Amino acid sequence: MLLMGMAYPLVAHIAVLSGRPALVAASIGLLTLLILLPGLSNHRPLAWGMLLLAGCGLHAAVSSGHALLLLFLPPILLNGFMVWVFGHTLRRGRVPLIERAARLMHAPGDPLSDDIVAYARGVTEVWAGTFIVLTAVNFLLAMFARPGGLLLAAGIEPVVAVPLSAWSLFANVLSYGIIAALFLGEYAVRKRRFPQQPYRGLIDFTRRLAALGDLFRPVARSWDPRPGTGPRD
Repeated sequence: MLLMGMAYPLVAHIAVLSGRPALVAASIGLLTLLILLPGLSNHRPLAWGMLLLAGCGLHAAVSSGHALLLLFLPPILLNGFMVWVFGHTLRRGRVPLIERAARLMHAPGDPLSDDIVAYARGVTEVWAGTFIVLTAVNFLLAMFARPGGLLLAAGIEPVVAVPLSAWSLFANVLSYGIIAALFLGEYAVRKRRFPQQPYRGLIDFTRRLAALGDLFRPVARSWDPRPGTGPRD
């Protein structure tokens, strides 16, 4: 999944630059397979049914010449989804996502200081804000892209024309560079501000973060990360 996830932006960017329908279809198919892979590997009928529907829809889009429009959606929808992932944990009564990750990484019974809790909330807000900006920019660039942009597809002549290659460069290359830079920059700031951490270096931190299977389960503010406990009202 990691390799497929890293390959998708590159394949999508090459597809846009080349304009070849086969490459456009391949990039969309790769993303679809990536999303459905967990369900497919567990032999879930729903996942296989969605794969069949996606294949039929992709075939229809390619046959009608509108396959390129499908490439505008992932940067908008994926970044929008990440806005929700981080943003909804900032609601009253929720544990901010970064705070939860910190609690899961620390040993049970090892409380977080008030400084760490406040820092974790701030980082969660930064991530949510970053994905809001990425969603908005991707949407605007997709609207004004030429040729094949969303406004042109709707029969509306855009006031400003953005080259399709410029949209793809931001959506499929620069956006991921911004996310990677923020991830590395935040890690450097955290390491300097809070040198005592339960992990050994960036690689160990990334590995532990990827292993937090319960990270996205909704919990209340009074959530206790010790084994056998859960949300408390």
